[in-house]
Amino acid sequence: MAEHGGGLRPDTEDPSAFEQSARRFLSATARPRTDSAREWGQGRDSVSYFASGTAEQERDAVLAAKKWQRTRYENGWGWITGPSEFGGLDLPVNYQMIYNSVEADFDVPDTNQLSVVGLGMIGPTILEHGNDELRASLLPAMYSGDKIACQLFSEPGAGSDLASVETRAVQQGDEWILNGQKVWTSAAQHSAIGEILCRTDPELPKHRGMTAFIIDMTAPGVEVRPLRQMTGGEEFNEVFLTDVRVPDGNRLGEVNGGWSVALTTLTKERDVVAGSDTEDIDRALTPKHLSALMRATWTWDDRALRRDLSQLIAEAMAVDGLNEMAAQAMETGQAAGPERSIAKLMHGRNLTRSAHFASDVLGPRIIADNGDWGTYSWSEFLLASPALRILGGTEEIMKNILAEQVLGLPKDPGIDSKSPFRPQRHATTGGEAR
Repeated sequence: MAEHGGGLRPDTEDPSAFEQSARRFLSATARPRTDSAREWGQGRDSVSYFASGTAEQERDAVLAAKKWQRTRYENGWGWITGPSEFGGLDLPVNYQMIYNSVEADFDVPDTNQLSVVGLGMIGPTILEHGNDELRASLLPAMYSGDKIACQLFSEPGAGSDLASVETRAVQQGDEWILNGQKVWTSAAQHSAIGEILCRTDPELPKHRGMTAFIIDMTAPGVEVRPLRQMTGGEEFNEVFLTDVRVPDGNRLGEVNGGWSVALTTLTKERDVVAGSDTEDIDRALTPKHLSALMRATWTWDDRALRRDLSQLIAEAMAVDGLNEMAAQAMETGQAAGPERSIAKLMHGRNLTRSAHFASDVLGPRIIADNGDWGTYSWSEFLLASPALRILGGTEEIMKNILAEQVLGLPKDPGIDSKSPFRPQRHATTGGEAR
């Protein structure tokens, strides 16, 4: 029975009807994408992984993304797999994949600023660990595009070793008082709320004694300072917290049980970064585009470069295969297995190799703009490439997960998960933990 049949709303009768209704909705609200933009030498030639425009351009892009997300939500397409009480459709993940495939044929605003962290990671975490009031107040606002969310996990001394966070939360009555610093926080400057992991009991072992909260990013005491990247943009931020008050009702999960909440978010993070790229990268790394790059630079007959191109294509296909396995598991209601971690590890490496491959093909053209289409534009991707093996969990973290959880090898001997956190920090830093 169609729950939303008619007009521009989803027809959920079956996958075929759903796809047809998605096409009706998109035909009425967006323009079809033209193929010319994907041909070599035509359209924009950007090879950008991170946002690189001015602050004004980025704000305009965020406003366009929020407007498009609202259009989706008001017509029933905002949260296809989510619960109906929060505006979702309660449909399996394959319906979301069908919609994504149809939407790719249309020219719509890029919604990554909302969907990668906020809707892909924090929304599902609130749904699983938030109380009823928190879910009812935040989830519709997030999936309708009204509220962007950021993830406040990394700190100057705790990134790869996330269990070492030192930002403190001290309870006073029905509130918590937060003090500390977070860093590398994507989209904090655009966010209305943030999921934060804090130390609430330094006498407990490091993986315990932490608690997760949702904070208001506009609350007194929250200061966001953008970080300028060498690619030109300001996509990441430092966030300083000084006596920030958070209601206990904004707590996610149990007091001192923040590690399990963080694992939920990190699992979702691997799902969204395992194979997802920007539209620019998707276009630039197709075999057709890379082959055209070699022909345009008269390197097509270079046997070493052709071997490298073949390897890139083969490994990209392997990542696609792993993501397909994970998607099939989720379609049947199973949790994605180790294939997500393997795909994330391989995908980061493939992106880095792709940037270096383009550098080898282009030679000096990648460091000096001579006006040729599709050449100097690769420089931004090359500058971004070191970050691609770190974001969303470093390669070392992915290797540890695979070694311990898949191969059954002993845990890293350098991690003490039994001693109280405060003495550990004292022994490591020679100072008192905050």
